[in-house]
Order: sequence, then C-alpha cells, then structure tokens
Amino acid sequence: MDAIAPDVWPGKPYPRGATFDGKGTNFSLFSEHATGVELVLFNKDDSELSEAVVNVKEKTAYAWHCYLPGILPGQPYAYRVDGPYDPTAGHRFNRHKLLLDPYAKAINGAVKWDDSLFGYVLGREAADLSFDERDSSPFVPKSVVIDPTFDWGGDELLRIPWNETIIYETHVKGLTARHPEIDERLRGTYAGFCSPPVLSHLKKLGITAVELLPIHQHVQDRYLVERNLTNYWGYNTIGFFAPDFRYSSKKRGGEQVREFKEIVKTYHAAGIEVILDVVYNHTAEGNQLGPTLCFRGVDNASYYSLSQENHRYYMDFSGCGGTFNMGHPRILQLIMDSLRYWVLDMHVDGFRFDLASTLAREFYDVDRLSTFFDVILQDPVLSQVKLIAEPWDLGPGGYQVGNFPPLWTEWNGLYRDTVRKFWKGDEGHLSDFALRFTGSSDLYQHEERTPCASINFITCHDGFTMRDLVSYNEKHNEANGEDNRDGTNDNHSWNCGVEGPSDDVAILELRLRQIKNFLATLFLSQGVQMLYSGDEVGRSQKGNNNAYCQDNEIAWFDWDFGTAEKELLEFTSAMIRSFKEHPVFRRKNFFHGKRFAGSGAPDIFWLKPNGTRMTTHDWKQSFAKTIGIFVNGNAITESDAQGKRITDDSFLIIINAHFEAVPFMLPGSRNRWALIHATHRDHAGETGSVFPGKTVFEMFDRSTVLFKLVKSKRNKAERKS
Repeated sequence: MDAIAPDVWPGKPYPRGATFDGKGTNFSLFSEHATGVELVLFNKDDSELSEAVVNVKEKTAYAWHCYLPGILPGQPYAYRVDGPYDPTAGHRFNRHKLLLDPYAKAINGAVKWDDSLFGYVLGREAADLSFDERDSSPFVPKSVVIDPTFDWGGDELLRIPWNETIIYETHVKGLTARHPEIDERLRGTYAGFCSPPVLSHLKKLGITAVELLPIHQHVQDRYLVERNLTNYWGYNTIGFFAPDFRYSSKKRGGEQVREFKEIVKTYHAAGIEVILDVVYNHTAEGNQLGPTLCFRGVDNASYYSLSQENHRYYMDFSGCGGTFNMGHPRILQLIMDSLRYWVLDMHVDGFRFDLASTLAREFYDVDRLSTFFDVILQDPVLSQVKLIAEPWDLGPGGYQVGNFPPLWTEWNGLYRDTVRKFWKGDEGHLSDFALRFTGSSDLYQHEERTPCASINFITCHDGFTMRDLVSYNEKHNEANGEDNRDGTNDNHSWNCGVEGPSDDVAILELRLRQIKNFLATLFLSQGVQMLYSGDEVGRSQKGNNNAYCQDNEIAWFDWDFGTAEKELLEFTSAMIRSFKEHPVFRRKNFFHGKRFAGSGAPDIFWLKPNGTRMTTHDWKQSFAKTIGIFVNGNAITESDAQGKRITDDSFLIIINAHFEAVPFMLPGSRNRWALIHATHRDHAGETGSVFPGKTVFEMFDRSTVLFKLVKSKRNKAERKS
C-alpha cells in the first residue's frame, strides 16, 4: 500500500481527539509545554508501518490542531511530541516515542513490551534521568479514527430507580469464555456478552444492571507478561475513551466501538442497565520508571500529579503511580469529557469509580467537596446517571466510607465485613449487623442521603467468592507467582471444618446453607444489592482471593451446573423475586422504629427468641447471634409515581448464626405466619406451610427463614404483634 500524503487544513481546537465529520477528520491534542507536535498516519495494513508525518502548526490555548480532508474511519494514527527533557522539572518529552492520543476513541492492538518504550535508558544509575533515542513505533498500538454513526433505534438510558436496582458485577470475557452455547469465535467478546444464552441467564436471575469490570483499553503489565500472566481485571488504563480491542470479535478498524454499543442496546432492550467500572485514579504509565506511551510524552507536567519537593517523582495514592493532576483544568476536562462520551455516545447508565478517594485529592488531603465532585454535581448529564464510589484509596485519610456527597452511592465495605463476621460466628456483632441490615443509617442518614447510598455486597471481584468464603480459612494465591504474599489476609472467612474441597456430605450441606444465608441477608437488607458474578451458582476460584492476573478457568464463570449449583441458582432467583415484588424490602427512606398513623405498629421492631422485643440490655450481649426482625408493610410512608401511598405485606425474618438450634416463638397469638423462604433444607421442605402465632419454631443452626404475615379480616396482624 502506498504511503499517505494528506492535505492539511488548520482545523479546530475542539473537540479533542480525532473527529470524523463525513468528509475528513479534525485532530486536536492538548499540550501546554510542547515545542512541536507531529501527527503520524499509518497505512491500514499496520504491519508495513509505512507512514505520513504531518507537522501540526496551529495552536490555540495549548491545543495543537489540524484538519485532514479525506481521512476516513479506520485510519490508524499516533503522535510524536517534542519539548524539554528535564525530569527534575517534570518534563519528559521524547520525540522518539510514538504516543497514543489521550482522546482516542479506538485503539487497535496492544503494547508489545520492549526497552524502547521507555523514555530513558534502562539499567543505568538514576536511569530515568537519562534519555533514550530508540524509536518505539513498532511496539506501540495505534489510535484509530472511528465512524461515530450507529443506529440506536430510539434507545435511551433506562434510569431505573436506585431502590429497584440489583447490580451484577461481572467481566465481559470471564462471563462468556466457557459458555458451551456460545459460538467459540464469540466467547470472551462483546458479541458473546450480548448473546441470548447470557441474557437468558441474567433475566432468569432477575438482576437490573450489569457492572462491568474495566473495559477501557488497558496495558498488560510487563512483569505479568514475563511470568506468562495477564492483567485480567484491567485496572491499568491507557485509553479512557476506547473500548478494549481485545474483547472485540473482529479486531479491526475500530469495530470494538460498534460492538460495545450493541451490548448496551441489547441489554437496554432486555431492561438491564450497563454500568462501567472506571479507573481515573492512575494510568498504565505508572511512576517515573514507567513507559512513555501517551500522557507522559504528551505533557507529563500537566497530566500528572507530581511531588512538590521534586517534580521528578509522582504522587501516588493508588499504589500504582501515575495519578492524574486533578488540579489542572484541562486534565479535569479530559475526565469529564470521557465520562460524558460514555453516557452520550455509548449510552451507559452509570459508573463505579475505582479508588474514588484519589479523585478528591486536589493537592494532598482528601477533600470530599473537591472540584471534581462540584463539577459532577452541576453537570446536566453526569449528575443524572448512577455514580458509585469505591470510597477509599491508599493515601493518608483515604478511607472515606460515608463521606461522599449527595447523588453518590458507595461500596459499603463495613457491610461486607460485618455480615461476614456475623455469619462466621464471631461474637459481639449483632448490633452492627442490625445497622448494616437496615441501610447503615450511621453512615448515610445525613445530607439528604438514603439507604440507597449503601451498595451492599458480601463479595466482589477483589477477594474470595462466596463459595471460597465458606471453604477456605486462608488465601491460596500460589498461581499468581508471588509466593502467596499478594491479596489480603483479612478475609473473615470460615471453611466449615475442612480447608478446600471436601466429600463430606455434612460439610457440603453446611457450606451451601452458609452461601444461602449470605444471599438471604443480602437481598433482605435495605440499600442497593450487588451480586458478584458466579455467586448465584457457587463459583470457586480455588481459594484465590486476588485473581487479577488469572485470565483462565480460575477466574472464568463455570457454566457446568450440578445439582447444588442449580439449587443455589433457584434460591438466588427466588430471593431476588421477593425483593422486586415487595417494596418493604426496598424502601427509599430509613426505618425509624416508630408507629405511623394507620399502621398500628412501628415500621420495624426486633425480637428475641422468646418472642418479646429486644431491649437496650439485649443489644449489648456479645454472645447474641439469634434475632427476629419484623418489617411492617403498612408503615411505609413513601408514595408511588402517581402519588399514592405504598403499602405491602408484613414479614418476619428470623436469623440464627449460632452453631446450635434455637427455639423461636412466633409473635402474636392471633397471627398466622406463612413460611416463604428458608436456607436450611429441613425448613425448606416446609415452605408454604402456615404457622399460628405463639408457635415455637425450631430455628436450626446457622439458618435464615422468611415468614409472611397472613392477612385476616378478623384482625389487623400488625396490631396483634
């Protein structure tokens, strides 16, 4: 193919990146400290590496721009940027390094590790102060001009209310890589992810939103590649506008953009929202010893947060280096432009922000009202989508659970830890369990926040699966190649008597029951529930609690369901149905424990095994592990969309985390209680049975039951409790 020889027009400074208008493409790159910018165009057959170089001369407010008539979608391109190389002053320009466009909408290919990717000479003393003149072009993927048109067919964001949302955290490749009903060519791809078998499973389960582990273009860490491992989770972003090409079924010409849009369109048609896990807290270029792939070479001093004592070094609140400079208006603009692009152009319904506390650090301390949050709050697009914070980072004061502003929800790490400890049998957690179960009012009952500020989860991608939580006392991360040093040791797990796999029927039954206890707790709690992919069928990672580098069967979803897996799937689906059918489990406001007009009883009260109300003294008993929770469906003070007051059935939840059976007296002499759900198999056989009030119900060890109050014309059950 002949080399490209384009005409060059001045173009416009905005929008940033490469923008095709139907006749040609405008290119714009921000660099405040550059002295020269070259736009490099490659033949579409990138293997030849024939190229044309355009000297970008126009500059407006530090945006270098040009317009090239006739440059069409599918065109590969990159940049070379010239300027001072003075690391101690924060400048690391090196025109020998080919650079990705920070605003690239598509990136074709992956980084191929080579020493030439570094701006300095590896192996020298104070190496990053040296200067490397090797051309990195053969080893850098290329940005691609995309065709922005797509037939959305009237698709819009679903805007499912928070109190009706059930999140399913999953991985595009991991969910589909082993599915036997998906064409082998589509497994692990965007196309496979929106295939009928996957959608059928999620619809049966009843979830309302998928939260995708990072699908932004990311870099495989060199140390992992050298150990024949990969960055499977993808928390190493280099392209904040580009869907990762590795999940594309076609691997050419920016088709990954169209394929991702098909996911969103298909899921929206099925009534399921799409939420992205996004990683703006650091980039794949890392600290001063990292490669020069994009931002560092475009303008290191502008894009990154540098040490005030010595600009050679980087501020690091994520443990990965390369923290974005949120105090620079153009870098803040890049993040906001990226977020708006994913909403307006890609139709995603919201975002989960990895290590979100980092985004609040304008200088050093965490400022919960930082510029980033203020900008989000006033933005007419982003203030209307789902915003989820992972409310911590690794810097001082970084644990900010409960401190994010209104509009934000938070991964509630205290919910996770408390529920694990309680079901493990640890003493002294009953009162904390009650707080977490009812929406964590101690954390969120302020500044107009509600129970829906709490994203309740027991497991997620980072840590044990539910199966492993009840099968291992210790982590087993040997496959990661770090001598089992990686991953947390603070798991609050219990193996039920045997470490790892077991053939003991009693142990297997107990493990299954404990998983059901976790699931029942999750879907009966107030707040927003998040289920980790595979927990509904008891997926195991063989005790690995840090499977970030396991792009294989350790981390992939196993679709080979046995009897226990099918039973667990049916139980999970049933619990979700109850959550969706009964508004008393998904209240918009906190319980108050008070009587309301017409209800005859408080909206919630707590019972001891003898059927009487809990007292202040009872809450202080460290050994207490058994409790009844009455939720009053006639004391909901909220209204529906038509302004009508919401009413519901009333329920009694009995929880026994003790290792022995506990007799529990059902309240109300004239009440009748229908058993709806039970985690113990002996109780499950009684599902549908009705028990009179004052019946002494045998709560088996480590079990949960849900009773519904049977309505009677003779009496109002709530008044007889």
